[in-house]
Amino acid sequence: MAHCVNPQCKKPENPPGTQICESCGSNLLLNGRYEIVRSLGQGGFGATFLARNQSLPGQPYCVIKQLRPTSTAPNVLRMARDLFQREAATLGKIGSHPQIPTLMDYFEDHTEFYLVQEFIKGYTLHQEIKKSGPFTEAGVRQTLSELLPMLEYIHSQQVIHRDIKPANIIRRSQDKKLVMIDFGAVKDKVNPLASSVSEQTALTSYAIGTPGYAPPEQMAMRPVYSSDIYAVGVTCLYLLTGRSPKDLNYNPATGEIMWQQHVDISKPFADVLRKMLEVSVKHRYQSPQEVLQALSLEPYMDSLVGGMMSQPMRNEPQIAEDYHPSVSPSARMAQAIRARKQQGTGQPKRTSGGRPAHTQLTSGSRMTSGNYSTGNLGARGGMTSGNAANTNRMRQRLHPMELQKRYDRGDRDFTSFDFRSVNLQRLVLSGANFHETNLSGANLQNADLSNTDFGHAGLQQANLRGACLIKSYLSHANLQEADLRGADLSNAYLSHANLRGANLSGANLRGAKVSDEQLALAKLNWSTIFPNGRRGGIW
Repeated sequence: MAHCVNPQCKKPENPPGTQICESCGSNLLLNGRYEIVRSLGQGGFGATFLARNQSLPGQPYCVIKQLRPTSTAPNVLRMARDLFQREAATLGKIGSHPQIPTLMDYFEDHTEFYLVQEFIKGYTLHQEIKKSGPFTEAGVRQTLSELLPMLEYIHSQQVIHRDIKPANIIRRSQDKKLVMIDFGAVKDKVNPLASSVSEQTALTSYAIGTPGYAPPEQMAMRPVYSSDIYAVGVTCLYLLTGRSPKDLNYNPATGEIMWQQHVDISKPFADVLRKMLEVSVKHRYQSPQEVLQALSLEPYMDSLVGGMMSQPMRNEPQIAEDYHPSVSPSARMAQAIRARKQQGTGQPKRTSGGRPAHTQLTSGSRMTSGNYSTGNLGARGGMTSGNAANTNRMRQRLHPMELQKRYDRGDRDFTSFDFRSVNLQRLVLSGANFHETNLSGANLQNADLSNTDFGHAGLQQANLRGACLIKSYLSHANLQEADLRGADLSNAYLSHANLRGANLSGANLRGAKVSDEQLALAKLNWSTIFPNGRRGGIW
C-alpha cells in the first residue's frame, strides 16, 4: 500500500507501486526514493510515517518525520527552515550512539520538511506496561542502568531531549536494548499568529514536552538538563504503577506528584526517586551521573551513617594515601566503606534471605558465581596507579560461561564488571553494555561486539583482532596498545578514545567517528580502511 503524505488528501491510501496519488495527484515517491507505507502518528507539529527506501537493495524500512508549518508566510517558512536545519544537525550529531536512531537523510519538498531516521523494530515501554503490567523495583533499576548512561551522552552533546516518556523508549527486538527516540527534533511549533509580533515569540510560544512528564520550568519554556532527570523520574513512576501522570494526584501547595502510596519499593530507592522528582531545579539531581552515583552508594548508606558515628575507620591512612583527584568524594566514600567491610573480621553481614550482604544486586554491582576476586577501573576506564589497591576490591568478576549464560537469557548489562585477562573470544555479545568495564588484556578475538557500549571502558592491551565492532560506542575508552588488526569498526563512535599504540592494521573504520589526532597515535598500514572509505594511509 502506498500512502499519500498530503495532509489535505481525502483518500491517502493507494495501491502498491502507484507513483501519483489517485485522490489528490500528489507525488507518492518522496525525494525520488521513499515510498510511504503507512502513517505512524501525527500531532500539532506534523506527522510520522513508516517508509521504504527504494534506492537501496532490499528496500529497507525507515521512519520519516514531516514538519508542517501552519502558515506559508515568508518569515514563518524562514524560521521553520532554520529550525529544521538546526534540529537535523543536532540529530546527525547525537545519532552516533548505538541506542539512538541514526539520521539517514533530510530534505525540503514544497514548503514541507522531512527527516529520515533509522527504523527501530520493537515495543515501547508504554506498550510493554499495557501488555504485561508494571515493573518491579529491580526492573526499574535495570531500566535506569540503561537510560542514564544514554542520557549522559545526550547531555554531553549539549542536547536536552525534552520529551522523555515511556512511549519514546523502545526495547529493540534485535538485542533487547533500550533505544531513545523522538528528540523533539521538529516539535517547535511555529505560531503564525504570533509571528507578526516577533520572530522570537513565533519560535518559542509553544512549550515543548508532554504534560505530566515535563517539569514546571520546561513548560515555562526554560528547560535545563535536569528537566530530563525529572521526566525519567516520572517514567519510573509509570513503570512502577502503570498509571499516567494525569491519573496521579498532586500537592496543590507544592505541585509535587503524590506517588508514594502507589508503589512498593525500598526506602533508599524511594529517596532517589523523590530527588529525581523535585519540583525545584535547585534540589533535583543535576546530571544522570549523580543519579547513578546515588544508586550505587544506596546499599552502603546505613554503614556510612554508623561509621560516622563510631570510631574512625581502621584503614583511614590508606584511604588518604590512595586519594586521587579523578575520583569523586562520593566514590571515595564508597571505596572506604567497602574496604572497611572486607577488612573486618568474622562472617559477612547477611540479608534476611541468608545471602551475604555484598552480593546484593545493585545498579553498579552484580551477583557473581564462583570465588572470583573483585577489581575496579579508574574514573575513565583504566586502572590508575594511585587508587589501584583500593579499586581491586570494588568490581566483581564474572566467569565467561556465566557471562554467556546471562546474555543468552536476555541480560545485557555488565556495567563496571572486571574481565581483566579473561578469554571471551568468539562470544556473541552484540548490544551488551560494558560501560566502565575493565577488559584490559582480555581476549575478544573474533567476538561479535556490534552495537555494544564500551564507553569509558578499559581495553588496554586487549585482543580485539577480527572482532565485529560495527556501530559500537567507544567514547573515552582506553584502547592503548590494543590489538585491533582486521577488526570491523565501521560506524563506530571513537570520540576521545585513547588509541595510543593501538594496532589498526587492516581494520575497517569506514564511517567511524574518530579524529586525525587519534589516528596519528595508532599503528596503521596499507590495508587500513579510513572513515572516508579510502585505503593505504590516505586520510
